[in-house]
Amino acid sequence: MSAQVTVKLVKSKIGCNPRQRATLEALGLKRIRQEKTLPDTPAVRGMIFKVSHLIEVK
Repeated sequence: MSAQVTVKLVKSKIGCNPRQRATLEALGLKRIRQEKTLPDTPAVRGMIFKVSHLIEVK
């Protein structure tokens, strides 16, 4: 089984720039308190880093 990472949107995307909004959409996060489990790949890690101020990682 490959490694997994769970991300949760904890802050609103209102006021974010369009690239950060697109990154949240790519992660599959649309609503506050929504959680997604994603594969732990370098691409996903990069997306998490770009919006780390809006999400919580488990």
